[in-house]
Amino acid sequence: MAGHSQFKNIMHKKGKQDAIRAKLFSKLAREITVAAKLGLPDPSMNARLRAAVLAARAENMPKDNIERAIKKAAGSDTENYAEVRYEGYAPGGVAIIVEALTDNRNRTAGEVRSYFTKSGGSLAETGAVSFLFDHVGVIEFPAKAASEDAMMEAAIEAGAEDVQASDDGYEVITTLESLREVAQTLESKFGEPRKASLIWKPHNTIGVDDESGEKILRLVGMLEDNDDVQNVYANFEVSDTLMAKFAD
Repeated sequence: MAGHSQFKNIMHKKGKQDAIRAKLFSKLAREITVAAKLGLPDPSMNARLRAAVLAARAENMPKDNIERAIKKAAGSDTENYAEVRYEGYAPGGVAIIVEALTDNRNRTAGEVRSYFTKSGGSLAETGAVSFLFDHVGVIEFPAKAASEDAMMEAAIEAGAEDVQASDDGYEVITTLESLREVAQTLESKFGEPRKASLIWKPHNTIGVDDESGEKILRLVGMLEDNDDVQNVYANFEVSDTLMAKFAD
């Protein structure tokens, strides 16, 4: 399991229970509201909002929920959320980056620190591990969107850095600056992508044994379960057996 394309929400993998979906929708709505508040409330004119809406659609969030979250940004009673990044080390020397939207920095920092401590890791200063990652854009398309050759050719012509194909589809990697332009170009050819956002892509991944891997997966699970945490990235891989066991 690599942190390359973000975790597909470990808790979410365990099923579609109502409580889990409600928590996921709450996080998606928070990002939509913040994005709309920071820019124009029109996804076509606001790249961050566009990415947030795509993420919500990918999780089958109802259209009414999305529109309500956008409208909420114009309200005077909207909470003020701060964007915070936490960095730390998990067992085995694995580097972890946590992105959060919080209305209480002290609360969130304390909770994140406690998760690292409980898991045998440690929270570090901002910048302590981010140099092990590249902050890049990623655009995801389903496999049916195009042939591998067609996607590769179109992506490179649009200015993408790389294309990674799998049975699940394609990941088009871009620089931070070119994400919007590349996404618009590819969308005009292949339709709406499943995702178009910024991620932290590790330079390399570290293989860990099952004992350390279980601790790390539990740490990631606790982080993802926190209401304030939006994204978790890490530079490790675990065995398919452990991943399957943990996702049961």
